[in-house]
Amino acid sequence: MKIKRYTPRRFAAAAVMSAALVSGLSFAPVFTPTAAAQEAAMRTLTVTGQGEESVQTTKTQVELGVDVQGTDAAAVQREVAQRTAAVVELLRSRSVEKLETTGIQLSPRYNYENGRQDVIGYTGSNTVSFRMPTESVGSLIDDAVNAGANQIRGVSFVADDAALEAARQQALRAAVEDAQAQAGVVLGSLNLRSQEIVSIQINGAAPPMPVPMARRAEFSAQSDASTPVIGGEQTVEARVTLQIRY
Repeated sequence: MKIKRYTPRRFAAAAVMSAALVSGLSFAPVFTPTAAAQEAAMRTLTVTGQGEESVQTTKTQVELGVDVQGTDAAAVQREVAQRTAAVVELLRSRSVEKLETTGIQLSPRYNYENGRQDVIGYTGSNTVSFRMPTESVGSLIDDAVNAGANQIRGVSFVADDAALEAARQQALRAAVEDAQAQAGVVLGSLNLRSQEIVSIQINGAAPPMPVPMARRAEFSAQSDASTPVIGGEQTVEARVTLQIRY
């Protein structure tokens, strides 16, 4: 007959099991902290709310250009510089905001004939941008054209920074309310109740892009009337994602 040999470890385990059988005790499964965390993560609802807030624009962003053509590169660049300097001096005298140069270019013009490429002249340009209150920008554009600008490259409208920040905060509040309302509908339909918010993520609340001027707007530097410029609204959008334990 083969005799079983028990090591001290096996003997202790056998003793515990025997004691449990004698006393009628049963063993319940033990949940580790990791298992408890996984169970909690499984009982979460993720919802994304959206909000938006519109604000009236009060300022206009303008890009003005000076374009010159000629047969001599130096002469073209010199005329561009002179006319641009006059425009910039005018803009500074009106205390415009965020005045800056956004483009300078000098390039040859070619004539293609019989397989040949001949330089027939040069085109020079200079572009400046600035921002100012919308109610004053029309007359300034007219004066800038008289000073030497011959291109209006872009006009867009922006709201005041403080107004945009207030709109951003309101959009965030609306996004949170939307997310909570969605969660309430879903959990209520399943006869469940929310317990706590375990995660909050702001997905988007960036400043909006400037509003471009409508196509129907026209510019005409007339002596008896200034160019009409009418602003619009900017809309700030925000998204908030909530994870809610139920």
